[in-house]
Amino acid sequence: MSEFSNDVVAADSLHKAYTDLTKEISKVIVGQEDVVRLLLNSIFCEGHALLVGVPGLAKTLLIRTLSAALDLDFNRIQFTPDLMPSDIVGAETLDKERNFKFIKGPIFSNIILADEINRTPPKTQAALLESMQEYSVTVAGKHWKLDKPFFVLATQNPIEQEGTYPLPEAQLDRFMFMIQLDYPSYETEVNIVKNEVGASVSDVKPVLDGKQIQAYQQLISKVPVADNVVEYAVELVHKTRPSSERATNITKQYLEWGAGPRASQFLIKGAKCNALFNGKYSPDIEDVKAIAEPVLRHRIVRNFKAEAEGMSIEKIVEGIL
Repeated sequence: MSEFSNDVVAADSLHKAYTDLTKEISKVIVGQEDVVRLLLNSIFCEGHALLVGVPGLAKTLLIRTLSAALDLDFNRIQFTPDLMPSDIVGAETLDKERNFKFIKGPIFSNIILADEINRTPPKTQAALLESMQEYSVTVAGKHWKLDKPFFVLATQNPIEQEGTYPLPEAQLDRFMFMIQLDYPSYETEVNIVKNEVGASVSDVKPVLDGKQIQAYQQLISKVPVADNVVEYAVELVHKTRPSSERATNITKQYLEWGAGPRASQFLIKGAKCNALFNGKYSPDIEDVKAIAEPVLRHRIVRNFKAEAEGMSIEKIVEGIL
């Protein structure tokens, strides 16, 4: 069997795995299909996600369910103003023989839920963001590698901003997606209430393990992409930059800063994964459009006029598209 045939078989198996994963997750999580799709997309693309939503929308339950379906280790870190970097990465302590011994922190896991990341000072935020970029931590001059796959899901509460430390744009750029978690519809909420005594996380069966996920991550990097799809993604990013000759009228009117080259890379990588989820072997422009909003949402900065007129990021991205 040729390498191409092997890749086709692998692509078909990823499509089936995605279907099985959503089926298992739906045992516990009612609705939120788009959120689940984007979370799985970021995991298979070796990315991280920032989830923005009000309290009580089952963010923690969603991630616990996801880690159970993927048979991965899970740790939740509650970010608070007094949290120190050592509380995340770990620290060296003296043992009985008075030798220094490194005690690993909660960052040494496969899936990390960084709850309310904007509640902690920048120094502690940076400790997490370094591990996201380098897949390692440095403590007392020693380098410690993190186990792969490694995925960080950070959450932010959009309501309370008092006493918070918003992530700078440079740190936001490290997240592949910013996912907006909205209130459920009336029908979905009725089903959620009915399902309160239904399945629990313990009822979720593992679909994939760490090695299989890493194999699929390598597969996605090999998916071929047509030139016109790449050009569309890059042009879309250029359209968000007010100084670009390709900038649209809505960009010039309402944006202070546009997205950087990392947005173009994530658009293509996410489009590849989206195509495989849908049973296709190569992405088209529709796959780029499907993930454009969560990729661009945190990478473009509105100007004063946009804020004064109530022009949301979503409306601006929609206008550019």
